[in-house]
Amino acid sequence: MFYVYVLLSLRDKNFYIGSTSDLKRRLTEHKSGQVISTKHRLPLRLICCEMYIYKKEALFREKYLKSSDGHKDLRKRLTVSLNV
Repeated sequence: MFYVYVLLSLRDKNFYIGSTSDLKRRLTEHKSGQVISTKHRLPLRLICCEMYIYKKEALFREKYLKSSDGHKDLRKRLTVSLNV
């Protein structure tokens, strides 16, 4: 399985969007500061995760969510998570 996930930085309230085949390992790397792009944005909260059978579909979805339209879509769908 392949996962697309969205992390919310509690420090700057911005998203980090990524994909992986091992979600548990990847989240551990993020939360322990091993990922350069999120190291300075700790603490992080997982607010969304999608699962795909094919890697190609996961990468396509990740690319969309990183776009301007994807960010707008996330902010609409995740209003409760963003206000907690």
